[in-house]
Order: sequence, then C-alpha cells, then structure tokens
Amino acid sequence: MLRFSANLSMLFGEYDFLARFEKAAQCGFRGVEFMFPYDYDIEELKQVLASNKLEHTLHNLPAGDWAAGERGIACIPGREEELRDGVAAAIRYARALGNKKINCLVGKTPAGFSSEQIHATLVENLRYAANMLMKEDILLLIEPINHFDIPGFHLTGTRQALKLIDDVGCCNLKIQYDIYHMQRMEGELTNTMTQWADKIGHLQIADNPHRGEPGTGEINYEYLLR
Repeated sequence: MLRFSANLSMLFGEYDFLARFEKAAQCGFRGVEFMFPYDYDIEELKQVLASNKLEHTLHNLPAGDWAAGERGIACIPGREEELRDGVAAAIRYARALGNKKINCLVGKTPAGFSSEQIHATLVENLRYAANMLMKEDILLLIEPINHFDIPGFHLTGTRQALKLIDDVGCCNLKIQYDIYHMQRMEGELTNTMTQWADKIGHLQIADNPHRGEPGTGEINYEYLLR
C-alpha cells in the first residue's frame, strides 16, 4: 500500500519553511520529506513535526555549494572527507527526527578526471555512506535526474543506477525513482517500476511538463499508481 508524504522543499512554497508543516497536515498528509534540514535546529524540527502529528520520511545528504550550482559531491574525487562529514550530519538529523531514508544527489560530472576515476570515487563514497547508514537501519537512496533540468548531472537513468547498486554491493542502497525525471529521460514508467520494484526504495511524483501536480500533464497517474 502506498503511503504519501508532502515534499516541503517543493510544496507550499508561498509559506516560510516551518509554516509548511502545518499546511501539509491541514491538507491531510501524515508524512513530510524535505531536501536539507541542516539550516534548522533539530529540536525546532522535532517540535514542529510533533505539534502537527507528522512523520518525517526522508532528507538528503548535504550536496555541496548549492548556491554555486553544485548538486552533490559524491562523484567528485577529492571531496571524500566532505562527503563523510555530510553522512555524519545526515545521520545525526535522522536519529533525532526518526526518518529511515536518506537520499544522495551524486553531483555533476566533474571535469579533469577520467570516467574510471569518477566511477571509482562514486562507488567508494556510496559504499561508505551505505555501510554507515546500515548501522542505523537506514536506506541510502540514489536519484537519477534528467539532464534538461540539471545539465551535466552524473546519474540520469535507471540502468545506470542499477549498475551502481550492483557495483556498491550494499543491500540498503536503492533508487529514489522520480517519475517526472524518468518520464523525461526514459518513459517506460510502468515496465520500469514493475521490473525493478525491489530496487526502488522511494517514489517521487510530479507531472510532465513543468513538474506540476499529478493530473496537470501527460502522465497517467490514475493508471500508474493503481
């Protein structure tokens, strides 16, 4: 049975972040996720979750310098210590907030390195993160993202993500399958979600084009999520 959570990094953007929890609860959501909790005090987040009777389901690892255009650092050689610090921070928040899923944005393909170096770095970083999260009974997720919205993003398809999962070899590494992104990159949504259901640890939904709410675009969500 599907359980839905509101992505507070994307929804209710007309409100301040901490006010979005109440809006999600008023709309009937029982769970929320958000990308980066790190600018907020843990106790403040715990309080706003509890006061609105909400479960926290997922957040991301720190993703580098977001304002400068970085979208993750896991595939970038030389940033390993920063990645490990980010894993520690993500675990600290997850312990306090109770979520059992953490997503890793792998980053944009860096210049100046061979594809072999980049892949080896990514595998090593994901294996480290997965092993650390396994001790906490937390899933590590990797998210393929379309290259139209984020040019140069290193992970853009399901097959690439599946190979990474095989190469890393950790049972708690799964795919965060964003239906909007994969409609833009691949299509074949039903077949992919059915064939690789055991490798998908989290779904995100939005319609295409424009990443609007389901029912506003070309994706038949009534069929897809039946």
